[in-house]
Amino acid sequence: MVSDSISLTTIQKRLAEGAPPGRVDEPTIRRMWWAALETLQDDILLPSDPAQGLWLAAPLPALYESRLLSRLNGWVWAPDELESLQSPQCGLLLPSRVRSVRKRNYSEIGGYQRLPLRQEDGRDPLLLIITPDVQLALALQGKPGQRHLLMRSDPETLSDLLKMLDLRLDSEDPEHALQLRQALANLGPLQSNPELGKLFWPRLAERLAGLAPSLTLQSLPEESPDAKSSKETNQGSNAELTLLEALTHEVRTPLATIRTLIHTLLRRRDLPDVVVSRLEQINAECTEQIDRFGLIFYAAELQRQPPDASLLAHTDLGAMLTMLCPAWSHQLERRGIKLQLDITPDLPEVLSDPGRLEPMLGGLIDRTSRGLPAGNNLSMTLRPAGSRLKLQILSQIPNTEEQKATDKNQNADLGPVLSWDPNTGSLQLSQAATQRMLASLGGLLTKRRDKGLTVFFPIAEENN
Repeated sequence: MVSDSISLTTIQKRLAEGAPPGRVDEPTIRRMWWAALETLQDDILLPSDPAQGLWLAAPLPALYESRLLSRLNGWVWAPDELESLQSPQCGLLLPSRVRSVRKRNYSEIGGYQRLPLRQEDGRDPLLLIITPDVQLALALQGKPGQRHLLMRSDPETLSDLLKMLDLRLDSEDPEHALQLRQALANLGPLQSNPELGKLFWPRLAERLAGLAPSLTLQSLPEESPDAKSSKETNQGSNAELTLLEALTHEVRTPLATIRTLIHTLLRRRDLPDVVVSRLEQINAECTEQIDRFGLIFYAAELQRQPPDASLLAHTDLGAMLTMLCPAWSHQLERRGIKLQLDITPDLPEVLSDPGRLEPMLGGLIDRTSRGLPAGNNLSMTLRPAGSRLKLQILSQIPNTEEQKATDKNQNADLGPVLSWDPNTGSLQLSQAATQRMLASLGGLLTKRRDKGLTVFFPIAEENN
C-alpha cells in the first residue's frame, strides 16, 4: 500500500467494508454522530476511567470530556483554516471552569497535535480510540441520502486502521509516526472487549429515541373516562419531557461546536488582546449554558424515568466547595456579584455522588444568583448540623422598595421541570425538580423565606 495514497476517505471505506449502504440524510446523520460521541464518552470511556491511551480524529477534535482530554494523547487532522490548532498542549480545550478549578499549567495537561488535512481526505468525521480496555473506531460515510454511522471494535479492523494511519503519518511526519508507535507500545497488552457493540448500539438507540417524541398507532379497548383522562395526562407529560430533552440536546450541540472553534482560535498568537478577551467571554457563556442545559436534561430524565436508589459515595463536600469557589467567583464577578465562602474546618465527609454533585452545586449558585442586580453579595456557608452537614446559600439584598416589589412576583412553573422568572425572563429548574435532583444526590432541600436555600447532606459513617 502506497503511503501517499492513504487518505482518511480510504480509511473510512475500510471501516465500511461489509456494511450495507446507509439510508439517512445529512441532518439525521449529524445528530447520530453527536449522540454517538456522547455514548462513547459518557457510557463507555468515562466508566472505564482510562489512565492512558490515544485518539486520532478528523476534521475537528471529537472528544470534549476534560478527564479524557487530560489523560489521552491525541492527533487531529484539521483543515488549513484551523492552522492555530498546532500546539501539543490542549489546555484551552478544557472548559474555563475546569482550568480555574484545577489551577494547572497548560504544559501539565495532555492534549493533541495538529496534522494537515488533505483535500482528498474529505470532511466526514473520523475518530479512533485506543485505551487498555477500550478500542473503537467511529466514522460517518456514504453518499447524500445514503449516509450511515460506522462503529467497529474488532481487532482485525482496528489493526488495519492503525497500519494505514502509521503509513500515512510516516509519509507526512515521521516524528509523529514514531510518537504514535511509542504511545501504542506504552499501553502494553490490550484487552479487547467483544461485547462492546452490545453496549454501544443499545445506548445509542436510547439517546436517539429520547431526541423526539414518537407516535404509535394501535387498537385499544374502551377505557373509563377517569382512566382515559389520567392516561392522556401522563402521555402529555411524557411528550413534554421528551420534547424538553430534545431541545436541550439541540441547544448543547451547537454550543459545544462553537466552544471547540473558539478554543482553536485562542491558540493563535497574533490576536489582539480585545479579541482574546471577547472570545474568552463567549467561551465562558457557552460553558455556563452547556452546564445549565445539561442539568435541565438530567432533570427531565429523572422526572420521566426515576432511577433506582443510587450507590452514594464518601464525598468531601468542604474540599469540593473550596475547589470550585474560584470558578464560581469569576463567573459571578462578570455580573458584578461577589461570592463569600465560609466553611467550618475539619468537617466529616458526606454521602453523595461527586460526579453529579459538582454541576448541581453550580446550578444552585446560578439559581440563587440569577436576577440579582450588580453590587450584591452571595454567601455560602457549610456547617455541621447533627448527623448532617448544612449548606446555606444566601443572597444579601438591600431592603429597597424596588426589591420588595420584586419579591412579590413568584416564579411560574412550566411543567414539572422548568420555572419561569417573570422579572428576568429566564428559565431555571423548578423547585420540585431541584428537590428531586438533590434527593438523588443524598441532599434534602429546604426553601427559605428570604432569598436563599438550605441543603442538608447526610454525614458518611466509617462503615458506609
